[in-house]
Amino acid sequence: MIYDHWSQVTDWEWEHFSPQEVACHGTGKLRINPKLLTCLELLRILLNRPIVCNSVYRSPYHNAKLGGAIFSQHLLASAADLSTNGQDRQIMLNLAQEVGFTGFGYYHTFLHVDLGRPREWGKEKWNA
Repeated sequence: MIYDHWSQVTDWEWEHFSPQEVACHGTGKLRINPKLLTCLELLRILLNRPIVCNSVYRSPYHNAKLGGAIFSQHLLASAADLSTNGQDRQIMLNLAQEVGFTGFGYYHTFLHVDLGRPREWGKEKWNA
């Protein structure tokens, strides 16, 4: 389901995340991927602490403006950049793998998780 703006959403089933939080931060557009949101919800429950989503869905315009990958999983609402501030990064990673995420990008301040093909990048940034 795709909305021109997150405020148009009337039915929402994910308790720990709002439509505004997972919508495109540049345009307000929202694409809902139930599998991603369910994985995020399970991760939040298992962590037993709030998760801050820096970026989930990105409109093509906003993704290009940010210099995002042309085939970014964010365009499909199949990715999330999760702040690691205040989190045990290794526990967050282990639980993200457990709930079904398959792609992982390691950054200084966040963990990228997605439902794309299994892969990882940036491990040197994670350990720095």
